[in-house]
Amino acid sequence: MATDAAPTEVAAPRVVDRDVPRPAAPTRPAAAPPRPGPRRSVPDRGWGVPLAVLIVGMFMSVLDISIINVAIPTMQREFAATTEQIQWVENAYSLALGVVVPVSAWLAARFGPGRVYILSLLGFAAGSALCGLAWDLNSIVAFRVLQALPGGVLPVVSLTILYRMVPPYRIGAAMGMYGLGIIVAPAVGPTLGGYLVEYVDWRLIFFINVPVGILGTVAAVLLLPRFGPTPVGRFDLLGFLCVATGLVCLLLALTEGQQWGWTSYTIMILLTVGVLGLALFVVVELEVDAPLLNVRVFTHWPFTNSLLLVSVLSVGLFAVLFYIPLLLQQARGLGAFDTGLLLLPQALVMAVIMPAAGLLYDRIGPRWPAVIGLALVALGTYLLTDVNLESSTSHVVWVLVLRAVGMGLAMMPIMTGGLSSVPANEVDGASAFNNVVQRTSSALGLAGLTSLVTYSREQFALDRGLMVAPDTPMPVLAPGPTGEMAGMYAVYQQIQTLAFVDAMHSLFIVTAIITAAGIPLALMLRSGPSTPAAGGAVVAAH
Repeated sequence: MATDAAPTEVAAPRVVDRDVPRPAAPTRPAAAPPRPGPRRSVPDRGWGVPLAVLIVGMFMSVLDISIINVAIPTMQREFAATTEQIQWVENAYSLALGVVVPVSAWLAARFGPGRVYILSLLGFAAGSALCGLAWDLNSIVAFRVLQALPGGVLPVVSLTILYRMVPPYRIGAAMGMYGLGIIVAPAVGPTLGGYLVEYVDWRLIFFINVPVGILGTVAAVLLLPRFGPTPVGRFDLLGFLCVATGLVCLLLALTEGQQWGWTSYTIMILLTVGVLGLALFVVVELEVDAPLLNVRVFTHWPFTNSLLLVSVLSVGLFAVLFYIPLLLQQARGLGAFDTGLLLLPQALVMAVIMPAAGLLYDRIGPRWPAVIGLALVALGTYLLTDVNLESSTSHVVWVLVLRAVGMGLAMMPIMTGGLSSVPANEVDGASAFNNVVQRTSSALGLAGLTSLVTYSREQFALDRGLMVAPDTPMPVLAPGPTGEMAGMYAVYQQIQTLAFVDAMHSLFIVTAIITAAGIPLALMLRSGPSTPAAGGAVVAAH
């Protein structure tokens, strides 16, 4: 714990580097500093095990986002739901995250990050158990909302604890390990989920969180350092209503735009209310004495730049993770588990690369790992345009592995460099913004790319259909009219499959361009290691 340090060494810098005034912190006892920031509360060599506890909670909450994808068809059959209805199993989770993530930083400050983390773990395990017990569509949608509330708090609070207990000069290595939950979990999800759905029971994708959550809670109680609450003002209800309304409307419009029509009145109204709500949130936060989230954090260009790059990587990560399984299952006829096995090597590669990227960050800074990583992601995404119905399995795996190397190199140095540029007393709000940007950018990118795929598929199918001359002989698969109809249907299915593959190629090209556009921004990141300064601040070498 930090009680060994002299009181003047801890308390004084906290007042100097505040950008936003808060209730007078120095009136608190000197032995319990009010804003410890990233100053460690455990010995330099004693943060590894607590970090592992944080990774468990983070991994579990992020894994749940991707593991459910492979179970959606099975759940649709069991609950006798339409495609539009079953999508609310995912949409309800995303909308609930948009409500709870902005308030996570305030909860951590008000009640203490350790206590909030433990309660969130228990809440997530309880919500998962309820999802596994769901008896119809309405019940599982409601339980997914309950599961998302603690699930959205976990990533924000985990980052807060990490920055308080890890020494500044080891933050890169710590973030490299922590990032396993952010990137590796979505890649592992299809493999684990595919196995459980095909060979066991889809309900286990929820029940598996219960023992993990209980064990994680016990470990957190025993091993996490104790951080008390921080003096904060009254809850910013107006700011919360503005940001919650804005994010929910925006996410709802993005997730339902393809289904309801992008130019429909409903979507246009949702987009308008969403943008106005977020704009009003900025105005409110600049005026209130105790803002829910400190929007002045965006005055730090390295942090803002990191959020732009995180958005680029999130679009590339989740778009490919969503559409590659569809390509392998719909076009190539693979099962859910076999598809998951093809995606597993990239997850293993990222598990190895990300800790190494954290060590590189500590030594050389974020610039060159980010530049090289983005270049590899862009190249790997472009090479996916060579994947077709005749491509070998090994070719698909190696291209995905190339992308995984780039993603593992880039993501954590970018996030760490941005958060490390923020003053210690603003890290809580910055981590909340980081999670909001990840969620909204991935939803926005996926919605936009889905529209591209739908339009491209229809256009390619029409073009290929026009290339078939009216007098082209159709295959006859059986004697009589039935065989002729079956042959025509087979030709139609082949045209649709080829059109889908062509649409996937268009998506990969656009995603590669978006990723490559981030390289100039990555060149603006700092180069050189971070060194601790007096009071636990971070000085960046350029």
